[in-house]
Amino acid sequence: QVQLVESGGGMVQAGGSLRLSCVASGRTFSSYAMAWFRQAPGKEREFVATISRSGISSFYADSVKGRFTMTRDNAPNTVYLQMNSLKPEDTAVYLCALSSSYYKTTPDSYDYWGQGTQVTVSS
Repeated sequence: QVQLVESGGGMVQAGGSLRLSCVASGRTFSSYAMAWFRQAPGKEREFVATISRSGISSFYADSVKGRFTMTRDNAPNTVYLQMNSLKPEDTAVYLCALSSSYYKTTPDSYDYWGQGTQVTVSS
């Protein structure tokens, strides 16, 4: 089994920054693509970013492009999401996910999910 544990969420004012982390255990981490999704109350789960197995390639939703950066470190089995210039509309629970395929932007393409970490951006 795979376990994904997110951390780093919190409350921040608009324009601020947060760095989320997701630690994976239970599988060969470097064999899998990883992604971040987010879900606001009453809304569908939304793709944020994904990164390839090696970490060389990444892809972002238009809504976060230029503000968020996803990276990974395969040594401690961790992916990160650096979020800058945060906006109130970024408020959501952020979840990391694991997939055997890169460049997937739909939730059903991901096999394992963390529990999520809350990000709240105040105006």
